Amino acid sequence: MTSASVPAGAPATEEEARAVQDELRRRVVRDEPGPAPGTGHVTGVDVAYDDARDVVAAAAVVLDAASLEVVAESTAVGRISFPYVPGLLAFRELPTVLAALDALPCPPGLVVCDGYGLAHPRRFGLASHLGVVTGLPTIGVAKNPFTFTYDTPAAARGSATPLLAGDEEVGRALRTREGVKPVFVSVGHRTTLDTACAHTLALTPTYRLPETTRRADSLCRRALKQATASRQDSL
Repeated sequence: MTSASVPAGAPATEEEARAVQDELRRRVVRDEPGPAPGTGHVTGVDVAYDDARDVVAAAAVVLDAASLEVVAESTAVGRISFPYVPGLLAFRELPTVLAALDALPCPPGLVVCDGYGLAHPRRFGLASHLGVVTGLPTIGVAKNPFTFTYDTPAAARGSATPLLAGDEEVGRALRTREGVKPVFVSVGHRTTLDTACAHTLALTPTYRLPETTRRADSLCRRALKQATASRQDSL
């Protein structure tokens, strides 16, 4: 398990964080198709918190995109470095996620975030932020539509409808299991919405959520439990 540190010069206030978002948002690349689904590596990242103990744990799990078998995994633990502010969650999560990615022994390929990219009030969620600072292709696959609206997709797997902010399409509501609540897919960086949805379907052969998300969620929760137990033992 890797220890994560807060980088020097990281934003300390909401105003500073929004200024960073405004500057980085201009660097998002949205005219590349991204890697083809079922090829190379695809990596899930996720984060778990213990606010009472000021601990955050992140996991990165690399899968073979064709077989969905685990290729590599890593975890990182750090302190919570930014307060909870809706729309600015990336600043709480990013240092530890980056540490987990840096600890991987192989290239991550496409990175799937449990959250949002373009589908974000400031059009710059964690998936976009992570993509810009790493240069990696990224997508966001969220469990709920946040503040956006959508028409219910048809019941069949693969059915989709636009996720809308007014008239702007910021993502898609995508049915990954027949008759089961959709997930909400958005572009992060260096990919298109069509490619993001195709990857999401390739990663959900059995369950509603992508295998990348399911495995990273389980791993980061185990890492958090281990970290908080170790901290308690040291008291």
